[in-house]
Amino acid sequence: MFQSRKTILLAALSVAVLPVLAQDNKRLLERGTYLMNGIVACGNCHVQRDKGKPIVERGLSGGMVFDEEPFKAYAPNITPDPETGIGRWTDAQLARAIREGIRPDGTVIGPPMPMAFYRDLSDDDLAAIVAYLRAQPALKNVVPKSDYRMKLPPNYGPPITAKVTAPSPKDAVKYGAYLAGPLGHCLECHTPWVKGVPDMKRIGAGGNPFKGPWGVAVSRNLTPHESGLKGWSDAEIARATQTGVRKDGSPLNPPMAYAWYKNISADDMKALTAYLRSLKPLPFGG
Repeated sequence: MFQSRKTILLAALSVAVLPVLAQDNKRLLERGTYLMNGIVACGNCHVQRDKGKPIVERGLSGGMVFDEEPFKAYAPNITPDPETGIGRWTDAQLARAIREGIRPDGTVIGPPMPMAFYRDLSDDDLAAIVAYLRAQPALKNVVPKSDYRMKLPPNYGPPITAKVTAPSPKDAVKYGAYLAGPLGHCLECHTPWVKGVPDMKRIGAGGNPFKGPWGVAVSRNLTPHESGLKGWSDAEIARATQTGVRKDGSPLNPPMAYAWYKNISADDMKALTAYLRSLKPLPFGG
């Protein structure tokens, strides 16, 4: 009799917990979808391209090449394909690769993966990104191995064990810094590089060249300097970020992720702009 009651109680608890778990999973996937289709924009690198244009139906199956001194890197397949993607990785292994730059086999992920920024991803947003990746179709695509003509570090810092939380959206500048850093890694491209890594003493000053089918695009100065965003209105900054149109109406070149940034919410765009306006004014290139 006791065993029967215990079984009934456990069954009742399971039924009660299932809707809660389903709601949590739904919340994570919704957040992950917003982030990945917006400010995080992993597809800007991990979607295959044809003459620079994203092949959306190939999802996040990788293959885009980054031929920048001192490396020639290929964006890996991050779909759940078990042979050529991340299908055999556990959630914990995937989270560690994203935030710490360490693959399940212990090897280190190199540039242009923005590890200097991803280490500050919040636990919740990291879980949401993992949930999104798990929900994608598994696509087979063998990607060449990256070639680094530089010494990669053994790691990007100690293992992250403490809880990581995001700033409150109520603090526009701090939350904007989180959007531009860990989430959008805007500063990875818009801060001058030294030996393949951003020089954070010249944060936001731009000046990095990016080769592609469009020719050579140079990252712009995002600081409130005369050579940067001084004199730009909030609306002009939002238009440039989300549609690729400069203040003077001329088009900006890739690799800016306009196809994704167009989905950034109005509130997040305001916070991002508030942060950019708070940066130290620096001349172009620092």
